[in-house]
Amino acid sequence: MDRLPGFRDFLPEPVPTSKEDLWSMDLRNHIFDAWRQVAESYGFREYDGPPLEALELYTVKSGDEIVEQLFNFTDKGNREVALRPEMTPTLARLIAANERGYKKPIKWFSMPQLFRYERQSKGRKREHFQLNCDIVGETDRAADAEMVALIIDVLRALGLTSEDFVVRLSSRDAWQKYFEERSSDSEKATDFYQIVDKLEREDPEVSDKKLKELGFELAAVQDFIKQGNPTDELKIIIDNLTARGLGDFVKIDYGVIRGLAYYTGPVFEAFDKKGAFRAICGGGRYDHLVNLVSGGKVDLPALGFGMGDVVLAELLKARDLVPEFGDDLDVFVLIEEESERPASLGLIQQLRERSLNVDYSLTPMKGNKQFKRAQELGAEYTVRLDRGLAVLKHLSSREELRLAPEEIADHIIERALSQAEAEQN
Repeated sequence: MDRLPGFRDFLPEPVPTSKEDLWSMDLRNHIFDAWRQVAESYGFREYDGPPLEALELYTVKSGDEIVEQLFNFTDKGNREVALRPEMTPTLARLIAANERGYKKPIKWFSMPQLFRYERQSKGRKREHFQLNCDIVGETDRAADAEMVALIIDVLRALGLTSEDFVVRLSSRDAWQKYFEERSSDSEKATDFYQIVDKLEREDPEVSDKKLKELGFELAAVQDFIKQGNPTDELKIIIDNLTARGLGDFVKIDYGVIRGLAYYTGPVFEAFDKKGAFRAICGGGRYDHLVNLVSGGKVDLPALGFGMGDVVLAELLKARDLVPEFGDDLDVFVLIEEESERPASLGLIQQLRERSLNVDYSLTPMKGNKQFKRAQELGAEYTVRLDRGLAVLKHLSSREELRLAPEEIADHIIERALSQAEAEQN
């Protein structure tokens, strides 16, 4: 029985290459660790919500047309529900219901698995994991700069540099002004934004035809993008990032507009500079969404971004930035005499209680086969009991010590700390 189309299996390294959509669990954890570490370093707190939500939560934000992109059904309680395709509506629901319990601004992040029933393409599956970071309750452009800086530092933490990616900044306010100066029909605004959002991916003749139907010219729109005159709000963001030493990672680019109708101010997307992949992440300010989801009961400004794991993992592979993953096993305990098994089990438990990763042979096995297994697992040490003492062997240096069993954990931990200090110096 095979997996469903568009879904992935995650296996420990080494991942077989004979099948499609076999992904590395080690690489996923590597990405997750960077996401969580950098988000927390910026003062963001982690939250989560249910993977199944009321269908209305998504249609109230994006309209009924989004239903075709969802895994949705009527549950046994006769409720219309859907697997979450994005996290921002859940965040807005949580904020609307609980914001009084938190001081503003609220800085939260989440790493949900999201689902969309849509056609697969490069960098897009029917499920993916995503880093979502949001700031709620702050209107100052310093929050927008903070969000862009967070994107940059997440990607830097994974080894990417200004040679690899750029964050393109744009403004929905600038585009709204452009639209209103040339059209009095506000009902056409969303269609206009969606056309502009697809300019880089759609045939120019198709885009020109669609724009003319709304009363616009492709050449004029392209000229506005080319000029790229920053608004006052974008200047503030650029100056803030430059002060941090991050100016080389950003540029003004009105080709970014973000097709979702709820964006209200600065918007941004990160792209790899070679142009081989979809956007690495995207987001912006959405000051009206909490008010919309709460039915007008709560009105808080907000901004945020989402960064998916699919494109990011492929980019890291392309830039040769995927670490060599091992089993990360600290100790393999050799049990060469079955009479030593009870005492060895006690030692194994002691080592694990000191947060060391320990393995051993569950059943009787010849000593040479146990040692071979330790090597296969990439263990750093082997330990065996011998006449009341523990024989500790460092596999790479072949150094061997005889210690009291209770001294083993301290020795391993102290050596690891000394090695880490030496590497830092």
